[in-house]
Amino acid sequence: MSGGIFITGTDTGVGKTHFSALLLKALRKNGLDAVGIKPFCCGERTDGELLYEAAERVEPLELVNPVWLRVPASPYTASLVENRAVDVDTARGAVEQLRSRHQFVVVEGIGGWRVPLTAQLCMSDFALELGLPVLVVSANRLGAINHTQLTVDAIFAKGGTCAGVVLNEVMQLTSDAATITNRGVLEQLLPVPVLGQIEWGSTELDPALLSVLQRQRLVP
Repeated sequence: MSGGIFITGTDTGVGKTHFSALLLKALRKNGLDAVGIKPFCCGERTDGELLYEAAERVEPLELVNPVWLRVPASPYTASLVENRAVDVDTARGAVEQLRSRHQFVVVEGIGGWRVPLTAQLCMSDFALELGLPVLVVSANRLGAINHTQLTVDAIFAKGGTCAGVVLNEVMQLTSDAATITNRGVLEQLLPVPVLGQIEWGSTELDPALLSVLQRQRLVP
């Protein structure tokens, strides 16, 4: 057991924070000392605040989200607009503090796997430094097959460990061919498992999904 997991997505707005918050609530409900961290936020700080609340405010928001830029763009772009450097060292230090103090840490990336933090460093580089298994959240919509395969391929290409994929329903149930078939097709094509699915409007993690994560030894 690694003591943590890194959550990335196929894009921004695919449901990384929603899944991470549900996972934190489920783990803490089971008695595990689990906390979340969103090392980088750009624009609104909502993602960090949701992880802060999901872990019952056991750590200050400034540690749960140590780097916050106000421009809604990639961290590198926001840093250029705001004329200040992205403090990657502070983000690293915050992750290590939480890992040293808690049993399990859910680290949520920003945007997709290759979002730039600086001109020299991407989100993928930061994630790989942590040495945690990577779980991909993919929005269940048209385009998911392509985006998910590209993300999984990119994780392996960088030498990372991709633990699997979780599909997230980003809209109310529809009957289009893509959303109905995406899971089955991805299960056939991916070299990693589709661990489960988050239904639209979920307020708790599906116990079946939690059980799968436990059997895969991704969470205690």
